[in-house]
Amino acid sequence: MKPIYQANAKLDLSFTRIVDVPRALVWRAWTEVELLKPWFCPLPWKTIDCEIDLRPGGIFRTTMQSPEGKEFPNVGCYLEVVPNEKLVWTNAMQPGYRPSLVTATCGSEDAGFMFTAMLELADHAEGTRYTATVIHADEAGCKTHAAMGFEAGWGMALDQLVAMVKKGI
Repeated sequence: MKPIYQANAKLDLSFTRIVDVPRALVWRAWTEVELLKPWFCPLPWKTIDCEIDLRPGGIFRTTMQSPEGKEFPNVGCYLEVVPNEKLVWTNAMQPGYRPSLVTATCGSEDAGFMFTAMLELADHAEGTRYTATVIHADEAGCKTHAAMGFEAGWGMALDQLVAMVKKGI
């Protein structure tokens, strides 16, 4: 049975863009460690470490580094993997579906919140339709993530991904 996602404007953040690069290359940039690290954080932040076990229950771990050198590890679990179409992961679970404890998220020690992220890719006449959605457990977490610059940050990271793909991967 396929899970059904119901959008909720009070709990979810989402954006869709058309990018002029092939869907298969966007997928590779999201699923290969050495391709993900250069673009995953909006500069001047960096992704300095990453681990990907691309299967439901597998690990999705990144370590982000602030411009000041502070490190922020993020560990999550893939929930759904549909090659070249959809990735779903959460920080609410550790690999193997073990429940997580709330930790600092995305570089802010006071921004601990759980979320599930969905990346959906589809062919488009101009390249790829790219939809990123982050589902939050409560309105406070959603508002915190929005205030941290969800759309601008994820959009800048997407721009960096596209630029990397255009340079050749």
